Formats: sequence, C-alpha cells, structure tokens
Amino acid sequence: QVQLVESGGGLVQAGGSLRLSCAASGPLYSTACMGWFRQGPGKEREGVAAIEADGSTIAADSVKGRFTISRDIANNTLYLQMNSLKPEDTAMYYCAATRRADCYSGSYLFGLAAENFGYWGQGTQVTVSS
Repeated sequence: QVQLVESGGGLVQAGGSLRLSCAASGPLYSTACMGWFRQGPGKEREGVAAIEADGSTIAADSVKGRFTISRDIANNTLYLQMNSLKPEDTAMYYCAATRRADCYSGSYLFGLAAENFGYWGQGTQVTVSS
C-alpha cells in the first residue's frame, strides 16, 4: 500500500518562497516516478514537476526557473521548492506516484499528466497574496 502525505503549504506574499514536502511509504517510492500536481479554483488539475529515481526531472513551462523538485530516497520524502511565487500559483498541491520508473520518453512528458498516476496524497493548500 502506497501512502503519500503532503505538508508545507500556507499563505505567502507574492515573491516569497515555500517548500512542500511529501512523506511517502510503500513499495514504490525508491523506484517510481513521483510528481507534484496542482489544482486552482475552477481549474483542471495540472502537472507541476516530476522526478525519476535517478534524479532526472521535468517541469511545466509555467514554473521552470522558479520551482525545483527533489527527492530524498533514504528518508522517503519528496520536495517541491517554490520561489518567486505569484498569485496564479495559488492552488491545492498534490503529491503523486506512478508504478512506472520513467517520467518521460523523448518529448512525451507523461510525468506531467495526472492520468498516469495511481497514487495520490490528500493535498496541501498554497495561497499567494498580491
């Protein structure tokens, strides 16, 4: 059984930073593609960033240069460092895991597509004020 528990959300002013954490348990963590997704008010869930076990990462264009995904396999924890936050980053942020090891193949970034992930946390709210 894979369990994912997010933490670290909160209220921050535009330009500020937050670091989200996702504590993972279960048989998949050390080998699986892990990702962060978000869903803003009235919007569909979108992929933010994903990471493979070897540390290879992909990220959405909207967060490149501002957000960094990382993982600490020894401590079973996934992170999302968010800098230069904008009001449009306001959303519920979710940690997710998939059974596959790779997050991308060539130009296909399946690590940013929610339908490829079968395990989800409960989410943590991030609110960015202007």
